[in-house]
Amino acid sequence: MKKLKENKVVKVISIIIKIIIFILLLGFIISVCLQRFSNNKLSIMNYRMFTVISGSMEPLYKIGDVLIAKEVEPSEIKVGDKISYLGRANNFANKVVTHEVVGIDKTEDGKYLFHAKGLANIVEDPIVYEDQLYGKVIYKCLLISFVYKIVSTNIGFYLFIIIPVLYIVSSEIISIMIDKEEKRRSKE
Repeated sequence: MKKLKENKVVKVISIIIKIIIFILLLGFIISVCLQRFSNNKLSIMNYRMFTVISGSMEPLYKIGDVLIAKEVEPSEIKVGDKISYLGRANNFANKVVTHEVVGIDKTEDGKYLFHAKGLANIVEDPIVYEDQLYGKVIYKCLLISFVYKIVSTNIGFYLFIIIPVLYIVSSEIISIMIDKEEKRRSKE
């Protein structure tokens, strides 16, 4: 009887661990897919996630760091804030850029114009219009950055995505087979 209770406890703990692994994997995959496939047009409750792909903001942000930007009114942005925006000109065209605001101007009709520059860059970016803004960077996700850097390698992808998924699927199949065998034996 005691062994039966221990088996049930182990089974419940195993199920909880599988659910947690599945939720973490699913959340990570959904957020990466939203970022990649929506072309950054979608936000979740006015937040967007971006991955640093160049060294222009080093040493503050390194390649592979994952940043969270919050949509804010252009009037809330101050010099020194880090902003993410969709580039329009030159090498920035159609790329998400995250740089520091180094100056702010207003047009005659009250629209904001931002001067931005990467910390490691010598030259200032082309003017950033308020309609280009995705948001103000509010957080650098150390854990997600670490996971993203690992998962972006072939070995990391297999270790952190493929193997956990195979583990969950195979353990469920084994669990179902064991349950069927126990039911079959109890009928005999």
